Amino acid sequence: MTTQVIVLNGGSSSGKSGILRCLQAVLPVPWLAAAVDSLVEAMPASLRASDAGIGFAADGGVQIGSEFRRLEAAWMAGVAAMARAGAPVIVDDVFLGGAASQDRWRKALDGLEVLWVGVRCESAVAAAREIARGDRALGMAASQAERAHHGVVYDLEVDTTHTESLDCARAIAARVT
Repeated sequence: MTTQVIVLNGGSSSGKSGILRCLQAVLPVPWLAAAVDSLVEAMPASLRASDAGIGFAADGGVQIGSEFRRLEAAWMAGVAAMARAGAPVIVDDVFLGGAASQDRWRKALDGLEVLWVGVRCESAVAAAREIARGDRALGMAASQAERAHHGVVYDLEVDTTHTESLDCARAIAARVT
């Protein structure tokens, strides 16, 4: 069966977005990008300052509320609908709930051919990237580096600590059927 969705999961600053862009360049047909950062940016500012939405603590912690979960579920259903309609999709997400997050995606993507990819990066390297980026609360990369992978089952794992995004993308593309 043909892969319809690639799910990239890893902590903040682990290299998922770079891999996604490289995958779009190396895969033989066009793939759409669906990044959780885009979902957060699409939400009204009021949900970034509410217990019901998503909150970012000064230490890099992330709190998720019920309204965020409701909108996230709709977004996941929309991503799945695009794939069912024939548009292959690469998801860029951070499984803050580990296996529970993967379960939410599994339900949304039920019946689709999915390639589950863990994107790992040593905490210290991700933290240095976080500082260089300047758009994340310091500590987010370190707090998510292992947490995002807890209990998650993958078809493939890549590590961007010492491997470039393009090489990781090529390894993933080789698994796409």
